[in-house]
Amino acid sequence: MAEPLTIYGDPGSGNCLKVKWVAAHLGLPATWRDVDVPGGGTRTPEFLALNPAGRVPIVVFPDGEVLSESNAIIVYLAEGSALVPGTPFDRARMLQWMFWEQYSHEPYIAVRRYQLHFLKRSPDALDPKLAERGADALRLMEATLARTAFMAGPTLTLADVALVAYTRMAHEGGFDLADYPAVRAWIGRVEAGLGIGPYGALA
Repeated sequence: MAEPLTIYGDPGSGNCLKVKWVAAHLGLPATWRDVDVPGGGTRTPEFLALNPAGRVPIVVFPDGEVLSESNAIIVYLAEGSALVPGTPFDRARMLQWMFWEQYSHEPYIAVRRYQLHFLKRSPDALDPKLAERGADALRLMEATLARTAFMAGPTLTLADVALVAYTRMAHEGGFDLADYPAVRAWIGRVEAGLGIGPYGALA
Protein backbone atom coordinates (compact mmCIF):
# COMPACT_ATOMS: atom_id res chain seq x y z
CA MET A 1 0.00 0.00 0.00
CA ALA A 2 1.30 3.47 -0.88
CA GLU A 3 2.36 5.72 1.96
CA PRO A 4 -0.30 8.31 2.76
CA LEU A 5 0.06 11.98 2.07
CA THR A 6 -0.78 14.31 4.96
CA ILE A 7 -3.34 17.08 4.51
CA TYR A 8 -3.23 19.94 6.99
CA GLY A 9 -6.51 21.80 6.98
CA ASP A 10 -9.42 23.45 8.72
CA PRO A 11 -12.60 21.35 8.33
CA GLY A 12 -14.69 24.53 8.05
CA SER A 13 -12.70 25.77 5.07
CA GLY A 14 -13.94 25.11 1.55
CA ASN A 15 -10.40 25.46 0.25
CA CYS A 16 -9.25 22.67 2.55
CA LEU A 17 -12.21 20.45 1.75
CA LYS A 18 -11.36 20.61 -1.96
CA VAL A 19 -8.14 18.75 -1.26
CA LYS A 20 -9.81 16.20 1.01
CA TRP A 21 -12.51 15.49 -1.58
CA VAL A 22 -10.11 15.06 -4.50
CA ALA A 23 -7.84 12.72 -2.57
CA ALA A 24 -10.81 10.61 -1.49
CA HIS A 25 -12.39 10.62 -4.96
CA LEU A 26 -9.16 9.40 -6.52
CA GLY A 27 -8.57 6.78 -3.82
CA LEU A 28 -5.33 8.38 -2.64
CA PRO A 29 -4.36 7.34 0.88
CA ALA A 30 -4.32 10.46 3.03
CA THR A 31 -4.13 11.45 6.66
CA TRP A 32 -6.03 14.59 7.69
CA ARG A 33 -4.61 16.86 10.39
CA ASP A 34 -6.86 19.56 11.81
CA VAL A 35 -5.30 23.01 12.06
CA ASP A 36 -6.93 25.47 14.45
CA VAL A 37 -6.68 28.57 12.27
CA PRO A 38 -8.58 30.98 14.59
CA GLY A 39 -6.47 29.70 17.47
CA GLY A 40 -3.21 30.50 15.71
CA GLY A 41 -2.46 27.04 14.38
CA THR A 42 -1.00 28.41 11.15
CA ARG A 43 1.35 30.73 13.08
CA THR A 44 3.25 28.19 15.10
CA PRO A 45 6.94 27.67 14.32
CA GLU A 46 6.19 24.08 13.34
CA PHE A 47 3.54 25.05 10.80
CA LEU A 48 5.51 28.00 9.42
CA ALA A 49 8.42 25.64 8.82
CA LEU A 50 6.11 23.75 6.45
CA ASN A 51 4.44 26.77 4.88
CA PRO A 52 6.04 30.16 5.55
CA ALA A 53 2.91 31.82 4.08
CA GLY A 54 1.00 30.63 7.14
CA ARG A 55 -2.03 29.32 5.25
CA VAL A 56 -3.98 26.11 4.90
CA PRO A 57 -4.38 23.78 3.15
CA ILE A 58 -1.01 22.22 2.66
CA VAL A 59 -0.09 18.69 1.69
CA VAL A 60 3.05 16.97 2.90
CA PHE A 61 4.04 14.08 0.66
CA PRO A 62 5.79 10.91 1.89
CA ASP A 63 9.12 12.17 0.55
CA GLY A 64 8.80 15.36 2.62
CA GLU A 65 7.86 17.68 -0.23
CA VAL A 66 5.23 20.28 0.68
CA LEU A 67 2.63 21.86 -1.62
CA SER A 68 0.29 24.72 -0.75
CA GLU A 69 -2.61 26.62 -2.38
CA SER A 70 -5.73 24.51 -2.79
CA ASN A 71 -6.10 24.71 -6.56
CA ALA A 72 -2.43 23.95 -7.19
CA ILE A 73 -2.71 20.92 -4.90
CA ILE A 74 -5.79 19.47 -6.57
CA VAL A 75 -4.34 19.96 -10.06
CA TYR A 76 -1.26 18.02 -9.00
CA LEU A 77 -3.24 15.25 -7.30
CA ALA A 78 -5.66 14.83 -10.21
CA GLU A 79 -3.13 14.91 -13.05
CA GLY A 80 -3.96 12.10 -15.48
CA SER A 81 -7.43 11.49 -14.02
CA ALA A 82 -10.86 12.15 -15.50
CA LEU A 83 -11.09 15.33 -13.38
CA VAL A 84 -8.57 17.00 -15.73
CA PRO A 85 -9.58 17.30 -19.40
CA GLY A 86 -7.29 15.62 -21.89
CA THR A 87 -7.10 18.32 -24.56
CA PRO A 88 -5.11 21.54 -24.05
CA PHE A 89 -8.07 23.84 -24.72
CA ASP A 90 -10.45 21.99 -22.42
CA ARG A 91 -7.78 21.94 -19.72
CA ALA A 92 -7.31 25.68 -20.15
CA ARG A 93 -11.07 26.18 -19.85
CA MET A 94 -10.98 24.30 -16.55
CA LEU A 95 -8.10 26.45 -15.34
CA GLN A 96 -9.92 29.60 -16.45
CA TRP A 97 -12.71 28.85 -13.97
CA MET A 98 -10.27 27.85 -11.25
CA PHE A 99 -8.42 31.16 -11.55
CA TRP A 100 -11.76 32.99 -11.62
CA GLU A 101 -12.85 31.17 -8.47
CA GLN A 102 -9.89 32.48 -6.49
CA TYR A 103 -10.11 36.02 -7.87
CA SER A 104 -13.82 36.73 -8.39
CA HIS A 105 -15.76 34.21 -6.28
CA GLU A 106 -13.95 33.16 -3.10
CA PRO A 107 -12.95 36.73 -2.05
CA TYR A 108 -16.62 37.70 -1.86
CA ILE A 109 -18.73 34.64 -1.10
CA ALA A 110 -16.27 32.94 1.25
CA VAL A 111 -15.20 36.17 2.95
CA ARG A 112 -18.80 37.29 3.55
CA ARG A 113 -19.60 33.83 4.91
CA TYR A 114 -16.64 33.98 7.27
CA GLN A 115 -17.60 37.37 8.61
CA LEU A 116 -21.27 36.49 9.12
CA HIS A 117 -21.04 32.84 10.10
CA PHE A 118 -17.85 32.74 12.16
CA LEU A 119 -17.23 36.31 13.29
CA LYS A 120 -20.98 36.91 13.81
CA ARG A 121 -20.81 40.38 12.35
CA SER A 122 -23.96 42.27 11.41
CA PRO A 123 -24.71 42.41 7.67
CA ASP A 124 -24.90 46.19 7.99
CA ALA A 125 -21.29 46.26 9.21
CA LEU A 126 -19.90 44.53 6.13
CA ASP A 127 -18.51 46.06 2.97
CA PRO A 128 -21.49 46.10 0.56
CA LYS A 129 -19.18 45.07 -2.27
CA LEU A 130 -18.99 41.58 -0.76
CA ALA A 131 -22.71 41.05 -1.38
CA GLU A 132 -22.72 42.82 -4.74
CA ARG A 133 -19.77 40.96 -6.20
CA GLY A 134 -20.78 37.65 -4.67
CA ALA A 135 -24.16 37.98 -6.37
CA ASP A 136 -22.39 38.88 -9.61
CA ALA A 137 -20.41 35.64 -9.35
CA LEU A 138 -23.52 33.56 -8.72
CA ARG A 139 -25.33 35.19 -11.65
CA LEU A 140 -22.46 34.32 -13.98
CA MET A 141 -22.48 30.75 -12.73
CA GLU A 142 -26.26 30.55 -13.20
CA ALA A 143 -25.98 31.75 -16.80
CA THR A 144 -23.18 29.29 -17.51
CA LEU A 145 -24.96 26.34 -15.93
CA ALA A 146 -28.14 27.08 -17.86
CA ARG A 147 -26.15 26.06 -20.94
CA THR A 148 -23.99 23.18 -19.71
CA ALA A 149 -24.07 20.54 -16.99
CA PHE A 150 -20.75 21.51 -15.45
CA MET A 151 -18.72 24.69 -15.31
CA ALA A 152 -16.12 23.79 -17.94
CA GLY A 153 -18.29 21.61 -20.15
CA PRO A 154 -20.36 18.42 -20.10
CA THR A 155 -18.29 16.50 -17.54
CA LEU A 156 -17.14 16.96 -13.96
CA THR A 157 -13.72 18.61 -13.67
CA LEU A 158 -11.61 20.33 -11.06
CA ALA A 159 -13.34 23.58 -11.99
CA ASP A 160 -16.46 22.18 -10.35
CA VAL A 161 -14.56 21.00 -7.30
CA ALA A 162 -13.03 24.45 -6.87
CA LEU A 163 -16.32 26.27 -7.22
CA VAL A 164 -18.66 23.98 -5.34
CA ALA A 165 -16.69 24.24 -2.10
CA TYR A 166 -17.91 27.71 -1.14
CA THR A 167 -20.95 27.89 -3.43
CA ARG A 168 -22.74 25.22 -1.44
CA MET A 169 -22.05 27.25 1.72
CA ALA A 170 -23.16 30.54 0.17
CA HIS A 171 -26.35 30.76 2.23
CA GLU A 172 -24.16 31.19 5.30
CA GLY A 173 -22.86 34.34 3.64
CA GLY A 174 -26.36 35.69 3.13
CA PHE A 175 -26.78 34.56 -0.49
CA ASP A 176 -30.12 32.90 -1.22
CA LEU A 177 -29.45 30.00 -3.56
CA ALA A 178 -33.17 29.71 -4.26
CA ASP A 179 -32.54 32.55 -6.70
CA TYR A 180 -30.15 30.34 -8.69
CA PRO A 181 -31.91 27.09 -9.66
CA ALA A 182 -29.28 26.00 -12.18
CA VAL A 183 -26.58 26.48 -9.56
CA ARG A 184 -28.55 24.46 -7.02
CA ALA A 185 -29.02 21.60 -9.48
CA TRP A 186 -25.31 21.71 -10.34
CA ILE A 187 -24.36 21.50 -6.66
CA GLY A 188 -26.30 18.25 -6.44
CA ARG A 189 -24.58 16.86 -9.54
CA VAL A 190 -21.14 17.73 -8.22
CA GLU A 191 -21.84 16.28 -4.76
CA ALA A 192 -23.06 13.07 -6.40
CA GLY A 193 -20.09 12.95 -8.76
CA LEU A 194 -17.59 13.38 -5.95
CA GLY A 195 -19.43 11.05 -3.62
CA ILE A 196 -19.81 13.65 -0.89
CA GLY A 197 -22.97 14.27 1.07
CA PRO A 198 -24.99 17.46 0.86
CA TYR A 199 -23.73 20.37 2.92
CA GLY A 200 -24.58 19.82 6.55
CA ALA A 201 -23.84 16.10 6.28
CA LEU A 202 -20.37 14.75 6.94
CA ALA A 203 -18.12 16.25 4.23
